[in-house]
Amino acid sequence: MPENLPDLLAAEGVLFDLDGVLTPTAEVHMRAWKAVFDDVFAEWGITPAYTDADYFDYVDGKKRYDGVASLMHSRNVEIPWGDVDDPPSADTICGIGNRKNDAFAAELRRDGIAPYPGSLALVQRLHAAGVPLGVVSSSKNAEEVLAAADLRSYFRIVVDGVVAERDGLASKPAPDMFRAGAVALGVDPARSVAVEDATSGAASASAAGYAHVVGVDRGTGADALRAAGATVVVDDLDRFLPTTPNSAPETTA
Repeated sequence: MPENLPDLLAAEGVLFDLDGVLTPTAEVHMRAWKAVFDDVFAEWGITPAYTDADYFDYVDGKKRYDGVASLMHSRNVEIPWGDVDDPPSADTICGIGNRKNDAFAAELRRDGIAPYPGSLALVQRLHAAGVPLGVVSSSKNAEEVLAAADLRSYFRIVVDGVVAERDGLASKPAPDMFRAGAVALGVDPARSVAVEDATSGAASASAAGYAHVVGVDRGTGADALRAAGATVVVDDLDRFLPTTPNSAPETTA
């Protein structure tokens, strides 16, 4: 392992984001959001058109309804918040969010999901070494995704969108969710590591006082992750696995 990467085996705890860090569900989320927002923008005549950049700037890493509200605000569109039980057809923040969730769940059930190989290998190594592991995800689908990817048994705690709603935790980039994750795992953030692929998540972990915030660049951009609070950026978590002297991987730290 390169010397400039933190030693995760020495961490008091390691807390991972899910989508885009452990599993490629971020890609499923992106497709679901695009399908929904393309329809909404066309129906309501909203411009400019929705792009992948909008996903990274306004939606990625946030709780579902906060992501909808943030994107709509970026287009100066104001609609009622509604209620979490709104049908997917409702023209509310919650209705649009629920429409997206239906699209995401349908694809997950149809195609399943597998973890990133490098992420799985790292999680297994840390788990075998007895390092306390947790998941901090804004998604309300986190438990379902972890089960589908056969990952749930590796993690002692999961703080997700369901927990955030129940406990009134503010969405990332606020520090609430990563603070709650550390409390639930029984670790001190100042001696722990957070792993994130979203700028909102990196900012959340940084504000929560984590000793190291590992940014995983799956498309957000290394500079954006660093600006948000990542202390080191890698392109894959296999960079933390042991290597031979002649095959030491490079990082973007």
